[in-house]
Amino acid sequence: MSADETRAALRLMLRIRRFEEACAELYGAGKIRGFLHLCIGQEAISAGAIPELQAGDSLLATYREHGHALARGVPMQVLMAEMFGKREGCSRGRGGSMHLFDLSRRFYGGNAIVAGALPMATGFALAEQQRGSRQVAVCLFGEGAMAEGEFHESANLAALWRLPLLLLCENNLYAMGTALERSESSTDLCAKARSYRIHADAVDGMNVAAVRDATRAALARLRAGEGPQFLELRTYRFRAHSMYDAELYRQREEVEHWKQRCPIEALVRHAEAEGWALDRAALEAEVARELAEAVAYAEAGTPEPVEDLETEVGGSVETSERTETAP
Repeated sequence: MSADETRAALRLMLRIRRFEEACAELYGAGKIRGFLHLCIGQEAISAGAIPELQAGDSLLATYREHGHALARGVPMQVLMAEMFGKREGCSRGRGGSMHLFDLSRRFYGGNAIVAGALPMATGFALAEQQRGSRQVAVCLFGEGAMAEGEFHESANLAALWRLPLLLLCENNLYAMGTALERSESSTDLCAKARSYRIHADAVDGMNVAAVRDATRAALARLRAGEGPQFLELRTYRFRAHSMYDAELYRQREEVEHWKQRCPIEALVRHAEAEGWALDRAALEAEVARELAEAVAYAEAGTPEPVEDLETEVGGSVETSERTETAP
């Protein structure tokens, strides 16, 4: 990565990290409610992979998707408004942390169901193939999703039909509180993908340059018509699974060990070794200003009126009753 690319990656990772740190504080203050899953420690995946996508590519993600949305270009103030449940949010305040969505950027949301986005991403890829376009579908998911039937069904169809589907597995070693080796008999995730004749590579998910290079190569193969691609991005979350997680399933020493590989600090050390002046202080100040504006925008936002509660929620009770009694 060049000095300019390194600076851009650092800025994006700082935006993700500081946004999530602020969300944790606001959650503790009762301004953000519901569920909150942070990707602190995993920023190199969003910053390395998502900027490589074209505007016309489709992106589907997990419920740990704040970084994905920021990397896709969703404005921070719109994301924060969604976290606050305000109408100015990207999902009009109806999705919250787990269901961010932006049609204009072809970001088809977070998904609260483990592996739930995989069949949809397969459908998006099939649509692109049938249209004869060069666009691709990209699906982010955790390693826990690979124990679900949706992964195997989607991988099988994607390989069978040679669909333009990029599968990005964020392997942070724990599906909620269950370690990988306790939930899956084979922990070689690339072997599972290759069993469907899908090209698969394991990547250091804490290294933004490695993620970028692997994603760039996979996308080139996809657009050349070589069929679906799979990347296992080996990473680690520094925080608990969610704000309600007591985190009794892993040792503090393990967490501290992984924190020594923080993708942000690793990138800064690399830049220093190259003799590049990134001016981190200026970047931090820039991000702090953006974050303050985002919080102010969210706090000044509009709660959705109670009378709109049933809007776009699959029909009224009266409609359901008519359906049930129809011959």
